[in-house]
Amino acid sequence: MESLKLTVNGRRYAVEADRATPLLWVLRESLGLTGTKYGCGQAQCGACTVLLDGEPVRSCVTAVADAAGKDVLTIEGLANGDEPHPVQRAWLAGEVSQCGYCQPGQILSAVALLRRNPHPSDAEIDDAMSGLLCRCGTYGRIRRAIHAAAGEADDAGRP
Repeated sequence: MESLKLTVNGRRYAVEADRATPLLWVLRESLGLTGTKYGCGQAQCGACTVLLDGEPVRSCVTAVADAAGKDVLTIEGLANGDEPHPVQRAWLAGEVSQCGYCQPGQILSAVALLRRNPHPSDAEIDDAMSGLLCRCGTYGRIRRAIHAAAGEADDAGRP
């Protein structure tokens, strides 16, 4: 066990963990941030996706040591207080979620996409979101919500 310093959702934490422990388990078990979900444990489904220095990573295969000294953003840290992020608002307005299990990873991946590309085409959305599995099959709704969030970001000035 080692003491590691993490910055998660803008807060600094010192956690005791083996360096190779998956970031997912530290987020869920040590920090109580259960919005990040365990899906497959093999980086195949995307349910565990978080943003590491703004880039989507699968936290089930990312060692906690690899997150030390970087900014980790989970679904719990996306909203601005009680004000949902434009992507979250678009998800709600578009009734994207059915079961909702994969949605934290989907939403964070969409946020990263819109930061890189504020006006993605359908093909660019499909490419960026590929590998994120939705058992409910809401892919069309996800694409529409990303387009809606892009329009809202234009109005609000933030992706």
